[in-house]
Amino acid sequence: MSARAGIVVTGTEVLTGRVADRNGPWVADRLLELGVELAHITICGDRAADIEAQLRFLAAEGVDLIVTTGGLGPTADDMTVETVARFCGRELVLDTELEATIAGILRSLMARYTGVDFDAVMAANRKQAMVPAGAQVIDPVGTAPGVVVPGSPVVMVLPGPPRELQAMWPSAVASDIVAQAIAGRTVYHQDTVRMFGLAESALAETLREAQRTVGDFSALEITTCLRRGEVEMVTRYEPHSAAVYAQLMALVRERHGSMVFSEDGSLVDDQVAALLAGRRIATAESCTAGMVAARLTDRPGSSAYVAGGIVAYANEAKTALLGVDAALIDAHGAVSQEVAEAMAAGALDRFGADTAVATTGIAGPGGGTADKPVGTVWFCVRLADGTTVSRSLRLPGDRSDIRERSTTVAMHLLRRTLRGEAGSA
Repeated sequence: MSARAGIVVTGTEVLTGRVADRNGPWVADRLLELGVELAHITICGDRAADIEAQLRFLAAEGVDLIVTTGGLGPTADDMTVETVARFCGRELVLDTELEATIAGILRSLMARYTGVDFDAVMAANRKQAMVPAGAQVIDPVGTAPGVVVPGSPVVMVLPGPPRELQAMWPSAVASDIVAQAIAGRTVYHQDTVRMFGLAESALAETLREAQRTVGDFSALEITTCLRRGEVEMVTRYEPHSAAVYAQLMALVRERHGSMVFSEDGSLVDDQVAALLAGRRIATAESCTAGMVAARLTDRPGSSAYVAGGIVAYANEAKTALLGVDAALIDAHGAVSQEVAEAMAAGALDRFGADTAVATTGIAGPGGGTADKPVGTVWFCVRLADGTTVSRSLRLPGDRSDIRERSTTVAMHLLRRTLRGEAGSA
């Protein structure tokens, strides 16, 4: 059996839902990449008894490694290290070298303030330099260090802020203690395929067919999910089963080839960014209210190709900011092919761009009609050479779903237009 792990996410704010758990899923993905089987993710509040109960539970499940997140700060409710030390039967000791490291970090942070009693601040933070005897210290990114505690199971203790945890992860897994704990891991390949315009049920039917026709199908561990209007298929398999995965992909391409847009895990956002190299794009948005522009500018370096965007929510804004003829809106309505195309043309003109994308629709819950029900959205991509591609869809879901899925449709329309596949967009 492969090495197995469990994750304990601590924090009353996470337990009660005030803060979403970002660490559990992230650590789970990293463990799977290492070939470590994930047994459980548990969430508990900032109570020593509850944290220890989760540790006992996972140990009883026979895991080789436990990863805890959170509870490493200087305050009274930060008790993970102390609890882990007690669970592992190890005394807490002051690490003077670590104390000096923390002091240096605090001096740097305090330098911008005046009148601060540094000794008092250091006394409050000395708790963070107390580590279980024999543990390996992971240097802090903030002020809280991580620790890896030997034993059966090994316990890796990491901070709660995702930025700090993620930065410390490579050092933590490079520990000899962790290496020994996961020595029995199985090395897997993991491939992610993304599809657009495909119903999840259609992919499920293809996978049922694969069960009947594809070699040792049981050697493939497949998960599928619908995410922002795209279907994602993640497949894990051992290297010797690569030929089986190749058979599966041949069937997927045969049935859904035109809908597969990524076989290497890349997002449509990544692909659009590459296609926009050397171009300048502008956005004109109504129902999505800047969400398309937000996706385009999510990537570092997007200033090289994003000229700007206009949110023209009111009809008067469409006329004043994008030059849409008021008579056009009166004749066809704001949610129409004609207005979407005029918005895209206006964005090209206003920003001197060579590429534009426009959205106008009814996100609801009100505003729909028999002819244009809630979820009706018009999209247009226009290029400086006159290429104009317009599409209308009726998207399902509530207001939030419609707006988010609209951004995905807009990105795919951009991708296909820039690739010269407008006829299949």
